[in-house]
Amino acid sequence: MTPFRIAVPDEDVRDLKERLQRARFPEPAPTADWSQGVPLDVIADARRYWLEEHDWRRLETELNAYPQFCVEIDGLPVHLLHAQSSRPDARPLLITHGWPGSVAEYLDILPGLVDPPAGEPAFHVVLPSLPGYGFSGKPRETGWGIERIADAWAALMTALGYDRFLAQGGDWGAMVTTSLALRHPGRIAMMHTPVPWAVKPSGFDDASLTAVERGWLEELAVFRARGGGYAALMSTRPQTFGYGVLDSPIAQLSWVLEAHEGHGERDATGASLVPLARTIDNAALHWFSRCGASAARLYWESLGKMDMTTPVTVPAGVSVFPKEFMKLPRAWVEARYTDLRYWRAAELGGHYAMLEVPESYVAEIRNAFAHAPQ
Repeated sequence: MTPFRIAVPDEDVRDLKERLQRARFPEPAPTADWSQGVPLDVIADARRYWLEEHDWRRLETELNAYPQFCVEIDGLPVHLLHAQSSRPDARPLLITHGWPGSVAEYLDILPGLVDPPAGEPAFHVVLPSLPGYGFSGKPRETGWGIERIADAWAALMTALGYDRFLAQGGDWGAMVTTSLALRHPGRIAMMHTPVPWAVKPSGFDDASLTAVERGWLEELAVFRARGGGYAALMSTRPQTFGYGVLDSPIAQLSWVLEAHEGHGERDATGASLVPLARTIDNAALHWFSRCGASAARLYWESLGKMDMTTPVTVPAGVSVFPKEFMKLPRAWVEARYTDLRYWRAAELGGHYAMLEVPESYVAEIRNAFAHAPQ
């Protein structure tokens, strides 16, 4: 384990500001909503915020407040935060982020997990950057899909001295966590996710679906028909996608905004619950680590190639956030996750609930892992 600190050169920060100042925009879309993508006024306001108000050094300080390391696993440098609790009863918890996320997505929930109030469970949180993301290495060979990442994470936890641990994640992190449970079941005390991966069980009677569950499946069908363009692009042409986001901070920002606001929860005024500062944090981390193309390749490696049917036998917990786009009927989930010990539909939150409702997200992790065997 080599200690690691983030220190982006001043020259790179100046270069970013110059690029933001020279940004070119298209004309407004002929639609007034998000049906053609991020509206011009939204991206223009976010660009102004990034240029005039966002402080990269503040994010560096937040991240560097936690111990960080870099370790080579399977020939690839892996960057990680290792936030250890002072509590003697703390349990190791591996959290895996997704796209277009980073370790910065979880900064708002780390204190509640590592240093919780008295009476609440505590965790030693291991938070690695996915291969090709953030300050982890960029694979120079094919084959770094979710299964290989799961194996690398098992090796990472061994290197940290954790033989048995809890695992959690959403988005790609959900797929990696499920792969860990499938490939290393003896290592996983329990897993938790807001995005279980399952298909309709053979012989399932649709008449048993509740009205709420029917609504979930209808929302998922709409997303697959209209909202998956980014995934189709990266799963087929990640290199072409990468040129734009590596050269233009506006391109990078627009994809993060599209994800955070398009897949998330909104307040009564229609504003996104994801703080704009955190959206810019993630865009900036992708920008300064130059990971736009390498992060996209995970879609090329794994999208549509995941194991969706092999039973997951380790204890599992699922939290259903109302604006999550992949909400599945409980019966479907129970048919695959055969030891489902925790299931709860939350009142608020979407695909980025850790950013939108961090206190609720922490509570779901605590409540789920209260059911974990020792």
